[in-house]
Amino acid sequence: MQPLPTPQKLSYIIIIMRTQFLVGAALAVTAAASPVIKNREVTTVTVSGSTATSYPQPASEIQGFPIHQSCNGTERRQLEKALGDTIKIAQQATQHIYAHGNDSALYTKYFGQAPTAEVIGWYEKLIHGDHEGVLFRCDDIDGNCHQEGWGGHWRGENATDETVICPLSYSTRQPLEALCSGGYTVASGKLNHYFAADLMHRLFHTTKIGEGAAEHYADSYTECLELAEENPAEAVRNTHTLQYFALDVYAMDVALPGEGCTGTVGEEEGDSHVAAPASSAASSAVSSASASTTAAATSTSAQAASQTASKTSSAAAECHTHADGVVHCV
Repeated sequence: MQPLPTPQKLSYIIIIMRTQFLVGAALAVTAAASPVIKNREVTTVTVSGSTATSYPQPASEIQGFPIHQSCNGTERRQLEKALGDTIKIAQQATQHIYAHGNDSALYTKYFGQAPTAEVIGWYEKLIHGDHEGVLFRCDDIDGNCHQEGWGGHWRGENATDETVICPLSYSTRQPLEALCSGGYTVASGKLNHYFAADLMHRLFHTTKIGEGAAEHYADSYTECLELAEENPAEAVRNTHTLQYFALDVYAMDVALPGEGCTGTVGEEEGDSHVAAPASSAASSAVSSASASTTAAATSTSAQAASQTASKTSSAAAECHTHADGVVHCV
């Protein structure tokens, strides 16, 4: 057994305990009064005035394009496939530029020494842009599809973001998987031979995607190459150049890797620009006639174009009317 503490030790212990008690009490009072030590409270403060602008977050998946209920099941499936292929060639073109910049021989061939930003921007609008209202329909609402050789048309002033696809497109346009087959070459083939490239052209006509800036500055393959040398600033927003580049890149990188099917310039059909008054029909319906199965081609009649945008010859040319009333045939 341990000996009991002496009276002196007991007094010492009592003093120590009293001191600890007093210190603890003092700290408790201080903590209650101190804003630093007390528990943090959450306070909501409302500040009047301007607030930061928030934008919708980019979609994690690529948006599809709306297709009108007038398209039947077969037409809808073909359009969905073709629009998906349009996105695919735009993606490949963009990735090619990201990887090679304007050191790419294909890039300088079509766009000269122009900076890459605008070209990338046009393709990115097709891929990731807001596609709401960029409508494809099959009901021939403007009465143009009955004209011989018409594959579809932009609706122009009637609906600047709507495109009509005529029945002829579904029977004549080729899928992207067929690129470089059957003797096709980029240099001498028609741009609307493949549904993907044809729809790319039509999409650039819409206000929401083309913004009135992606336009016709050169048409044929040869003219597009000349534009790259003479005016790169126009080449980067020339719709046919954007089509040619996307096809050439996809052919070289995917269809026939390292080989492609650029080809050489063959006998190309002439281009013409026929002035027509901006009548209600001429300014509202922009036609894109498909390539005819025959090789014969006659020029579009200026007189017929002045009467209506629907009146074209039985040419193998692809014609459409611009908002300024100019009928453009390729």
